[in-house]
Amino acid sequence: MGKLKLTGIQHAFANKKGQVPVLADIHLHVEEGEFVSIIGPSGSGKSTLFHIIGGLIQPVSGEVWLDGVNVTGKKGLISYMPQQPALFPWRTIEANVALGQEVAGTSPHKAISSAREWLPKVGLGGYERELPHVLSGGMQQRVSFLRALLSPQELMCLDEPFGSLDALTRQDMQAWLLDIWEQNKRSILFVTHSIEEALFLSDRIYVLSNKPASVLEELTVPFARPRQESVLQDPEFLALRQHIQGLLRRETTKHESH
Repeated sequence: MGKLKLTGIQHAFANKKGQVPVLADIHLHVEEGEFVSIIGPSGSGKSTLFHIIGGLIQPVSGEVWLDGVNVTGKKGLISYMPQQPALFPWRTIEANVALGQEVAGTSPHKAISSAREWLPKVGLGGYERELPHVLSGGMQQRVSFLRALLSPQELMCLDEPFGSLDALTRQDMQAWLLDIWEQNKRSILFVTHSIEEALFLSDRIYVLSNKPASVLEELTVPFARPRQESVLQDPEFLALRQHIQGLLRRETTKHESH
């Protein structure tokens, strides 16, 4: 389960001058257990797309399908991890992790015991009863990811989760995320600004144009799993990175010339 399909998604926001188109005819899919990334220029509507998938925004046209059911405009069907960890400062680490399950109807006792079982697996054993402010940025992101992972929804949408971390922590988090995902194989749709991150983590990548955003290209990532960090030096990895960079650069140039 966790199969996502977007067909013909179009969206526009109203301003004083009328409608500003943001998304133009987006078609994409995520198969069961697949890791798919979206990469595109800044302001190309990637977060808007997540809000549409999550049912927070009704698209102007197009449909969101989950496991063969049209779920356009329906909330609570995906597990979402925002750019910032968004932890409640007054809740302990284990209570923050348990929150997604509680909201979905799991009993608090059961949710807490599953949080306690998982926290040591993600390197946070001993922090169960602490409050979030004692954790570093990377550790807070792990808590946020674990909360999304333990929520019962099969599809996880991660919106630039490592964007605010320094380069070294970010690399550690990528390796950590892959390791946890290999054991769990949930369907993931991942938004990032980093071409390297998308290539290192994904099975497939959608490259978006400037807004109104459409899919410029869909790429299949050819590297075997489990991924090793040595893949970052692979000539094919470097060639793909350059190819995507070229696509995005052309978009930026086009945008600036308008």
